[in-house]
Amino acid sequence: MKSNHSDQALAILASDLAAQLAAHGRTLAVAESCTGGWLAKVLTDLAGSSAWFDRGLVTYSNQAKLDGLGVSPRTLEVHGAVSESVAAEMALGVRKVSRVDFGISTTGIAGPGGGSLDKPVGLVCFGWALEDNVVETESVQFAGDREAIRRSSVAFAISGLINRINRPLSF
Repeated sequence: MKSNHSDQALAILASDLAAQLAAHGRTLAVAESCTGGWLAKVLTDLAGSSAWFDRGLVTYSNQAKLDGLGVSPRTLEVHGAVSESVAAEMALGVRKVSRVDFGISTTGIAGPGGGSLDKPVGLVCFGWALEDNVVETESVQFAGDREAIRRSSVAFAISGLINRINRPLSF
């Protein structure tokens, strides 16, 4: 199944995020599992991205999540790699090791195998580490084949940070 997130649509989302980050002198790093570096690729396809993009870490294995991002072994044991708890720790971890303003994480099951009743193929958990170590998470069930799930995940991760940057302050 083909995703409705074309390369052009992803480039537009990335450009929107880039403009916002650059305008405010903010920086970003990403920690990816199921997207396998695709998020970093889309963001760094933009000329000048080094002004606001610091790094992308592909932490596909549990050991990589532990070693590279400081995810807690207990969190992995209790919740599993595909969980909002792990997504939160991944986003905070990449923000911390990179010393950036924002961190984004993706962890999920892109398929075609690997799913279960509790965590079916297409389930992706996202984390957005914001300023003051605030972290927000969200899980989404995407449809389609491996490419469609990963492509949708990249779009959702970028849109999620754009929405959080633009959210009005609540008093």
